Amino acid sequence: MASTDSGDSSDSINDHPTTKNWNDARIKLGNVSNYYATPPNYSGTIKKGHLKFDAEFECGNLLKAECISEFEYDLHVRPDIGNSRYRVWFYFTVANNKAGQRAIFNIVNFSKTKSLYRDGMAPVIKSTTRPKWVRLSAKNAFYYRSPDHDNNYVMSFAVLLDKEDEEYSFAYCYPYSYSKLQHYLDTMEARSLRYVRRECLALTLQKRRLDMITITSPGNLQHDVEKKLVFITARVHPGESPSSFVCQGIIDFLISDSPAAKILRENLVFKIVPMLNPDGVSVGNYRCSLAGDDLNRHWHDPTPWQHPTLSATKEILIDYDSDNTYNVEFYVDIHGHTTLINAFMYGNIFDDNVRFEKQSIFPKLLNNNAEDFSMAKTCFNKDAVKAGTGRRFLGSYLNPNALCYTLEVSCYGYQNGINSITPYTEEACIQ
Repeated sequence: MASTDSGDSSDSINDHPTTKNWNDARIKLGNVSNYYATPPNYSGTIKKGHLKFDAEFECGNLLKAECISEFEYDLHVRPDIGNSRYRVWFYFTVANNKAGQRAIFNIVNFSKTKSLYRDGMAPVIKSTTRPKWVRLSAKNAFYYRSPDHDNNYVMSFAVLLDKEDEEYSFAYCYPYSYSKLQHYLDTMEARSLRYVRRECLALTLQKRRLDMITITSPGNLQHDVEKKLVFITARVHPGESPSSFVCQGIIDFLISDSPAAKILRENLVFKIVPMLNPDGVSVGNYRCSLAGDDLNRHWHDPTPWQHPTLSATKEILIDYDSDNTYNVEFYVDIHGHTTLINAFMYGNIFDDNVRFEKQSIFPKLLNNNAEDFSMAKTCFNKDAVKAGTGRRFLGSYLNPNALCYTLEVSCYGYQNGINSITPYTEEACIQ
């Protein structure tokens, strides 16, 4: 246990500006940037225990922090860049605490009322000396209508900032950044595996890479060989970080020495786009691209200048579908789900009963082999509101034998039978 503060005059931090000057600081993306939240009506110098909030970093999101009492802070999520409708993802740091300082953080402006926080989900936390993300105890998080906040839904969580000179990080769910992906792909590429190829399909508006990974036995890529193609995409929605962990797990398995992976490489060509929305991920958006678009509603009409990643992915997939040497067998788009538990799938409805029945086989196989997969939550539909999604558009555009799915993985956890919910960890999502 860290010792408590002595409470003497050394609490004063003389090399920091006054509160007013920090309030006047300009913020790049609208996030708080090294902002000290002081008690109401306080006008003195910053002291130890005046918590410093920061979200001006990759994937960061926090619009405003207000100290409303000795222990309590109202926190406002920053809307998606370019689209004020979406306020869900948060990721920020806290520092300048006293050892053993307690705090209650209220997230007061979520744009969605339905939330997994109702079911026991809690934010994730790490700190300087404990760099592994862990989930806060469910007993420390509360989701409720607050009469103090116009009867809006608020998620409050209580924390103990046990160590002085420690920086604490809090996030909606386990972050998976563009930089983390690049490090992972660089490490994989350095292994020079003969059955793995990495290429850049396009650059984003902010000049980040759109990577595509090809995994297959080299002989399958000869021009005169007929190829069975499985095309996988992930992270079209930035705040759905579990999709990146799942996608990494798929890649890990496919490039492994597992006998099953070797058989798959010998018989199939896998094309994987692990992050469809690098800009949205990097700026800390929840749903949208840097241009403010929900890319998963624009598969029917992407433009290279406004949706460069989606346009490039759609173009190459359609090229494969029109290539006589390729048979597109599967398209799977991986998402994280913010209101439901378990992993499950969405599929399409077809007038052809044989095709419809064939489509149900893959989810049933997952249900039989993955304890977190729910066939009960899996559904097939053709809702008009989903018409611009990858699953819906490609299901009607690609060859009739192609099976197109959305794979959803809960941002919280899974329930098997009548047992209590098992929260996902980073490792569990990858596995």
